[in-house]
Amino acid sequence: MDRLEQEKGGRLQVIRLNIMEPVGREMGRRLGFRVTPTFIVFDAQGHEVGRSIGSLDRALVDRVAP
Repeated sequence: MDRLEQEKGGRLQVIRLNIMEPVGREMGRRLGFRVTPTFIVFDAQGHEVGRSIGSLDRALVDRVAP
């Protein structure tokens, strides 16, 4: 994830959540995920454009941060 942030510069923001902590559990409940790692990609307006479980789908990222 660090490398992805470096590659995309300011075009991408990565937020890491730990589902073992209260805020992570709450966000998991709100976003509807239980399996980790889960990667959810949002566009600039905050709309979900896709998600992947287990490994990050770079095509999703490249769609919103070319």
